[in-house]
Amino acid sequence: MGDTVKTGTLRVGMVGVGTISQQYVRTLDGHPTVSLVATADLDPTREVPGLPSRTPGELYASDDVDVVLNLTIPAAHAEVSLAAIAAGKHVYSEKPLALSTVEAQEILAAADRAGVRVGCAPDTVLGPGTQTARRCVDDGAIGTPVAATAFMVTPGHELWHPAPEFYYRAGGGPLYDMGPYYLSALVTLLGPVARVTGLSSTPRAERTIASGPRAGTTFPVELPTHVTGALLHESGAVTTLMMSFDVWAADLPRIEVYGTAGSLSVPDPNDFAGAVQLFQPDSRTWTEVQAAPGNGHAGRGAGLADLGAALSTGEPHRANGELAFHVLDVMESLTRAAETGQAQEVASTCARPAPVS
Repeated sequence: MGDTVKTGTLRVGMVGVGTISQQYVRTLDGHPTVSLVATADLDPTREVPGLPSRTPGELYASDDVDVVLNLTIPAAHAEVSLAAIAAGKHVYSEKPLALSTVEAQEILAAADRAGVRVGCAPDTVLGPGTQTARRCVDDGAIGTPVAATAFMVTPGHELWHPAPEFYYRAGGGPLYDMGPYYLSALVTLLGPVARVTGLSSTPRAERTIASGPRAGTTFPVELPTHVTGALLHESGAVTTLMMSFDVWAADLPRIEVYGTAGSLSVPDPNDFAGAVQLFQPDSRTWTEVQAAPGNGHAGRGAGLADLGAALSTGEPHRANGELAFHVLDVMESLTRAAETGQAQEVASTCARPAPVS
């Protein structure tokens, strides 16, 4: 359909009406520039009240859909995105972009041939939390960044999710499920990653659903649930990363960045907002930084709005396929490093997305 939206409003067809879809519906409901016009799901009982429900094939072919919002499980991301692109639609996918960089490259290549755009979650980095931290880094508030830490620890999604099995299959686990939030923020702050080392473990072979109608159901774990690694950014900064579904409690920061002239505490990258704390040698104390512009009141779907704005101006959108591909490449490389015990070069790179003005 090309690289413009004639109506000025980005018309969205959503494929996959699962748990995460509720957050997108709340964001897009009444949005001034993005409109959710139809949904599709393999389960016909899943629908959004007030919106037409179509089959996936019907949705891809719909003339009133500009972009397909791909909210399927990770194993279906590539299939759905490629089908939408083949129909001439832009695509915005939940993370990860695909299960592998091979699949992800197919998506980007198909989009390039079709002249359509690819966007991908997370878009939380567009909020004032990460954007404020980025402004501090760019303005030299901590001098030259030399290192960072990133920690995401939880006892596991089976404690709250009614059907958590996919979190423990290919495309899931703490790294592929939560890693995109942290890695997207780290790339936004420090730039792309050049090399990784890593270790991983799977302490429990089975998990048990703790809530909902299937409480007590046991299922197998098919991938590592504790991953730790070191990332060497192209800038020379080194990040220590830990992603885990095996920690009951911890007193750890989400992300901290350490520079030659200070330190920066960055809020949870799974959220849009949050306080940024700055430590500088002259003050010898942590002080809260005034928030930078950003989508502070937005939720999941802010990246779609940014995509729509970029289509109207011809500018690059921020939550883009190249960034998502690089994040996937970093995760794949870290997984391979943990499996082989050898450091891995990250083949891809990407530009830091433009700051939110």
